[in-house]
Amino acid sequence: MVLSRFALSLVLAGMFLGGCAKPPSQHETLMQPVDTTLTTASIAPATVSVRDQEMPRRIFSAGPLSGRTLAVASSADIVLQPGEVVLTFDDGPRPGRTDKILATLDEFGVKASFLMLGSAAQAQPRLAQQVAARGHTVGSHTFAHVDLETLGRQEALDEIAKGERAVAQALAGSGQAPAPFFRFPYLSQSGFLRTNLGQSGLVVLDVTIDSKDYYKDTPAIVAARTLARLDARGSGIILFHDIHQRTVDMLPDFLAELRLRGYSVVRLVPKDNGVFGRSLITADAPALSDAL
Repeated sequence: MVLSRFALSLVLAGMFLGGCAKPPSQHETLMQPVDTTLTTASIAPATVSVRDQEMPRRIFSAGPLSGRTLAVASSADIVLQPGEVVLTFDDGPRPGRTDKILATLDEFGVKASFLMLGSAAQAQPRLAQQVAARGHTVGSHTFAHVDLETLGRQEALDEIAKGERAVAQALAGSGQAPAPFFRFPYLSQSGFLRTNLGQSGLVVLDVTIDSKDYYKDTPAIVAARTLARLDARGSGIILFHDIHQRTVDMLPDFLAELRLRGYSVVRLVPKDNGVFGRSLITADAPALSDAL
């Protein structure tokens, strides 16, 4: 009897362990985030695989998916109410992907924030202008998606400034200006850089819900994972990337599910007139000593 109880306990333990979520074994070879203690998107792993979770069909009261517009001058201004989400897309623009995402956002009547790479905006200025013309907020994400923690302080500031200038130049042809919004590549940052950006007027967009759409998962798994984390928090800033086909494919069903569950999408806009109304970080600033 004792032995049979022991054997039963081992079987039950194996069942619980077998249900634990495992991280994908393959990542995208380009622009994949790295783990860092400074990342603001740390999410506890689910105890049950998102493939097996039964999601509640209604979280909040039903209403329009398009929510309020929130004007911000600093990260502290981004205070979301339960049921509110912010959609953000990094690394674009990319032809064949960004334009399809724009069409889906139009279909659902919601606005997002696009944190563009300077190199991508420089290569696709018309697409960058199209994003802004559709009423979405355009910010920057460095020029070449470099992990800034691997650079010296002045090199990092130069990379940020180069990216911001490239995005501004890409938008200038249509009379649009980028918002003073910025996101760290790989969410890798330092106190020095964050403080410096804040003093320059840049608003750092943190991440509270990482969709991990850079993993080679199916669109359905990306959507389920993101919804599970959103339901657990009740609100948040969601990180997507407009360079992945899986993100293009999952977005219509994801937004439909958001609406079904009673969420609303908040549009972020700057309180000022963009980069031209503040002091820019300049690439020709005096060199900074690493001893600072």
